[in-house]
Formats: sequence, structure tokens, C-alpha cells
Amino acid sequence: MFHAPLGYRRAPGPKAREPAVSPPPSPGQPPPAQPSATPRTGRDPFFDNAKYLAIVLVAVAHAWEPVMEGSRATRALYLLVYTFHMPAFILVSGYFSRSWTGDPRQLRRLLTTVALPYVVFETVYSLLRRWADDTPEQPISLLDPFYLTWFLAALFIWRLLTPLLRQLRRPLAAALAVAALASVTPGIGADLNLQRVLQFLPFFVLGLVLRPEHFQLVRRRETRILALPLFAAALGLAYWVAPRVRLDWIYRSSSAQEAGAPWWGGVVATLVLFVLGTLLTAGFLAWVPRRRTWLTALGAGTVCGYLLHGLPLKAAEYGGLFEALPQLGEPVGLVLVSLLAAAGVTLMCTPPVRRALRWATGPELRWAFRRDAAELGPVPGAGDRPRTGYGF
Repeated sequence: MFHAPLGYRRAPGPKAREPAVSPPPSPGQPPPAQPSATPRTGRDPFFDNAKYLAIVLVAVAHAWEPVMEGSRATRALYLLVYTFHMPAFILVSGYFSRSWTGDPRQLRRLLTTVALPYVVFETVYSLLRRWADDTPEQPISLLDPFYLTWFLAALFIWRLLTPLLRQLRRPLAAALAVAALASVTPGIGADLNLQRVLQFLPFFVLGLVLRPEHFQLVRRRETRILALPLFAAALGLAYWVAPRVRLDWIYRSSSAQEAGAPWWGGVVATLVLFVLGTLLTAGFLAWVPRRRTWLTALGAGTVCGYLLHGLPLKAAEYGGLFEALPQLGEPVGLVLVSLLAAAGVTLMCTPPVRRALRWATGPELRWAFRRDAAELGPVPGAGDRPRTGYGF
């Protein structure tokens, strides 16, 4: 569950006691209920609720991109959301990767739920630009993730690295060192968007080393109260830096030198953004409902919401809609854009859409694999893990 040499052993139990003898029930009273022999297992609604709320923030922030120029307040909100919404996704993905060992069944699911959707949607988004943006030279390159498909490439790499990361004594410190080095290395290039893969790695590793009790801490009432001034201070800071900061820093898509900063700025930005992203993620999780609600069923389909929500946004951008309607950058227009984005991604997370997209997001493909991989039992330690390979 967390990275330590003995992290997967049971803790020593208490010393054996004599079984307590319960008094016989009084006449007319039912006998006491006996505990179930097998503990109940299932998905934790808290994580499904968190995933749905996070995907709504992702879609809304993407919808702000074409209309936020000229509005300092919108740019500040954009900076605030971008500081923690992808770190939250990545942290949860790391948390649900704790039992990933690379056995045949897990490798099979990695191919069908991560690699296959990457190939499909990398092709779809590239063809959309060719036809809707009249850009016939747009290549279909599996080495150069287009738009939001970078996360699938990153998750594929992080999952393959998981067994190695779990062997390190200080995996989080190592991940931060790698991220800092990447931020000062302009020669990494764009293949598989490695800058983002390496600079976001600490959040994935943080998820690997977290334990269930850490999530219990963020669910406490005190944490919810502290989250309010935290977000207020973060919003004030975002408003102050909005006209001054380049978006490359929060995208993690370039080195410090490429962003026009001295090399040591990359190291400082790596540490500062990691601390801010972790704190704001904790504050966000503190306000996520813990009970099963209408959000819960939608949280099981966030992979569809993530992969699909960019299609109407890109189609509108290529069609010149945002340029034709500058009113969308005004306060009322921004509210309308936000509501439409939230409603659209919610629809994309519904069960009918999940079933319709199953062929691309998690097909069985038994014909493509050896039978021994397909006939393995459940993945050890799966517990409440999502059935997809995403962790969200």
C-alpha cells in the first residue's frame, strides 16, 4: 500500500483473549446479529465523487482557455484551478496504482485501457484538426501527444515505472529530484511530452506512498475549515501573479530556460508548485462528499468525460465560434461557458456513454492475448480500485 520494505505485511495483531460470553437474549428479543464472515468490499464513493468533481474542473478550465484573455479575474481562476486539478487526478491515479506489479493481467489492462485509447484519441483529435481547422499537414504521431492525450502517455510510463519506484527508500524525494532536473533540461524534447511526464511525476509517487489514513485526515471537519482560508489566499495570490506569470509553469510543458527564466527558477518552481498543488488538492478533497450521492455513478465514467470533452471545445475553436462571439469573454458569457462545459462533461460521464465507448476505453480483446493472461484471477489488493486502468 505504501513504499517500504515491509509495507505489504500485516501488522501484528493483539494478543488472544478469552471469547466474551454474551448473556442470553431476553424473551421476545431477537438474537444478536453475528458479524459477517467476509468483509464487505466495493468502490469507495469518496473517490468516485472526487473524480467527477475534478473532471468538471478540467472541462471548465479548458473552456476558459479561448475566452479568458483580457480578464484578469478569469486568468486568476484558471491559474488556481490548474494548480491542483491535474495534480489531484494524478495523485488518485498513483494511489490506485499501489498494487501494480506488472503481472500479465495488469499489463493486459494497461494496453487495453491506456495504450489503446491513446492511439484512438490521438488519431481522432489529429483528424479533427485536419478537417475542421483545414490543416491537412497535421500529422498523426504517436510520439507527440496532441492536446489532452498527453495524460494517457504519462500514465502508461508511470505505471511501467511503478515496480521500480516501489523499490526505492525515498521515492518521493527521488521523484522531486527528477522533476527538478527536467525543469532545467531544455533538450528533453517533445517526444511523449516527457517534460510533463517527468515534472508531474512527484504527484503520482505521492499517491503511491499515501495510505488510507491520510485520506481520513482530509475528511475531518478541521481540514474542511482550514481549506477555506487556504483557497482564499491561493486565489488572492493567483490574482496578483496573473498578469506576470507564463502559463508554461503550470503546464509543466517546458524548461525554465525555455520559459525565459534562469535555470534555478525551474528548481524553485518545481518545489513551490508541488507544495501548492498538494495543499490545494488536500483542500479540494476535504470538501468532497463522503457518502454515495448522484455524483458517485458519474465518477465511474470520468475516463469518457476526459477523453470526449475536448472534441466540442476544439470543434468550436476551429470553427471560429469564440472569435465570432467575443461576449463569451464577459462575465455573463464566462458563466454560460462554464455551465455548458460542466453540463457537457457530466453527460459524457453517464452510463450510456460509457457503454457506447467501451470498445475504445476498455475492451476485453481476448483474441489478442494469450489465454493464461486472460484467465488469471482478480488482481491482488484490488479492493475498491476502478475497473479502468486510469485510476480516475
